[in-house]
Amino acid sequence: MNRIDLNCDLAEGGKFDHQLMPLISSCNIACGGHFGNNNSVNEAVKLALKYQVNIGAHPSYPDQENFGRVSLDINSEELKSTLKTQILRVKNYTEENGTKLHHVKPHGALYNDIVKDEEKAQLVIDVVQEIDKSLILFVPPKSIIKKLAEGKLKTWTEGFADRNYEADFSLVSRKKDDAVLHEKKAIFKHVFSMISEGKIHLKNGDILTANFDTICVHSDTQNSVDILKFLRVKLEENNIQIQ
Repeated sequence: MNRIDLNCDLAEGGKFDHQLMPLISSCNIACGGHFGNNNSVNEAVKLALKYQVNIGAHPSYPDQENFGRVSLDINSEELKSTLKTQILRVKNYTEENGTKLHHVKPHGALYNDIVKDEEKAQLVIDVVQEIDKSLILFVPPKSIIKKLAEGKLKTWTEGFADRNYEADFSLVSRKKDDAVLHEKKAIFKHVFSMISEGKIHLKNGDILTANFDTICVHSDTQNSVDILKFLRVKLEENNIQIQ
């Protein structure tokens, strides 16, 4: 039996967190960079505990105006400081609620930048190591951060259920009409190929290959609840355990 982790970015101001949390095995909690505050983090941690979901911190550039989706020209010390503050916010609330932080997944433009930017990738690794070397780092396939983290941190390679890919493993820009997938059957076909074959089928017919540990559905994708419900049913029908 194959196994896969299903994750979702939560505590981002969406209306469906209480419906999404029971459907996933890991959550990524916004922690003040692109969205969130102490109260939203604490509520999300408690909700995750209720459904026994792995708790992750979802730090980003400090840019709530652009929801963390724009690369910032920020000096290393300032970036390091804000990432530490954000991750520790989630870590502290997990411990106050009697559990432990499981992973870290950078958000938005920062996530995209550490695919190729060696300096920022190393900075993220350094921050996570300084906080807790046992934390898992969610990373894109074939990325510089995945390579740099080898021997330093455990990584889980992440695929996106609801996004199309470019030939360099980057996600199709949200500015393009075909960036986000919405149709449930197409999303399952996309995900099943990633899990069972390690393949991503591009719009032009080309195929990328990578092995995935976790698959993300964005909470702000239209009909995200229905997508996750459908995915769970279809994965279990195909002997793939969500864990």
